[in-house]
Amino acid sequence: MKECIIRADGLTKKYGSFTALDKVDIQVKRGDIYGLVGDNGAGKTTFLKLVTGQIFPDGGELALFGEHLPAQMEKNRKRTGAIIEAPGFYPQLTIGQNMEYYRRQKGIPGKATVDEILELTGLADKKGKSAGHLSMGMKQRLGLAIAMIGEPELLILDEPINGLDPSGIIEIRNLFLRLNEEKNITIILSSHILPELEQLATVYGFLNKGCLVEQISAESLKERCNSFVEIQVDDAERYAVLLDKLPGEVKYQVLPDNNIRIYQGEEDSIVYSRLASENNIGIYKLEQHQLTLEQYYMNTKKRGQL
Repeated sequence: MKECIIRADGLTKKYGSFTALDKVDIQVKRGDIYGLVGDNGAGKTTFLKLVTGQIFPDGGELALFGEHLPAQMEKNRKRTGAIIEAPGFYPQLTIGQNMEYYRRQKGIPGKATVDEILELTGLADKKGKSAGHLSMGMKQRLGLAIAMIGEPELLILDEPINGLDPSGIIEIRNLFLRLNEEKNITIILSSHILPELEQLATVYGFLNKGCLVEQISAESLKERCNSFVEIQVDDAERYAVLLDKLPGEVKYQVLPDNNIRIYQGEEDSIVYSRLASENNIGIYKLEQHQLTLEQYYMNTKKRGQL
């Protein structure tokens, strides 16, 4: 069983009368790329701030690398790197000077470390550029480079691809995958760009109004997002009986207004069309769909509002 790097049990955080996190249970295991999904105000940044020790909980328990006592938690945070909200650096210094400052602050030996990280993050040729004159995307890269000093076991990233152009997004995505696969760095990140998150995450946590609606592996999510056929017929009850008689197990759901959603295995949609026509059942509509992460999130969000 993989080690639990972050464990939250009933974690609660309030700001006055506003509950930012409400009894949240989250587990991030070693080697995960954990995607936090939720609207603004859902509690994503609050959770990341609690993990990094920028704020403290009002209830529940939080453990980092298996330890929950404050002194041990603070020690274990040295094994992490983070970008929360906006990257932190000195605008009057160059990229190289910022990196050297944080290298010394973290007590990491060897100046070559800085050059290696700048090369990884695509900043090597910008080393002498003033940090205060960087574009939004370049600031994100610098923040990521600072977070990576010391080869952390855990990266905590809040909107890490914010402001990057398409080429930059692909580069950073590939970097995350390399860090995860080659160095076994566990990554927890929040992002509003769900199609991009869909290409990275191995586990998702869906937050809505401070509550964890669902935690699900990418593998399980893929199964739930399998393609399906939605068919509207003039007699859904009789059509459902015919589906039950087909070879193998056909998974389907009867919906209102004589609609039936059929979760496909290997069958082509023409099979379901022929089934209706050969049995004199009228077809009003036949559409093929596949749920995306965005659609699944919206459906999950609605469930969380019930």
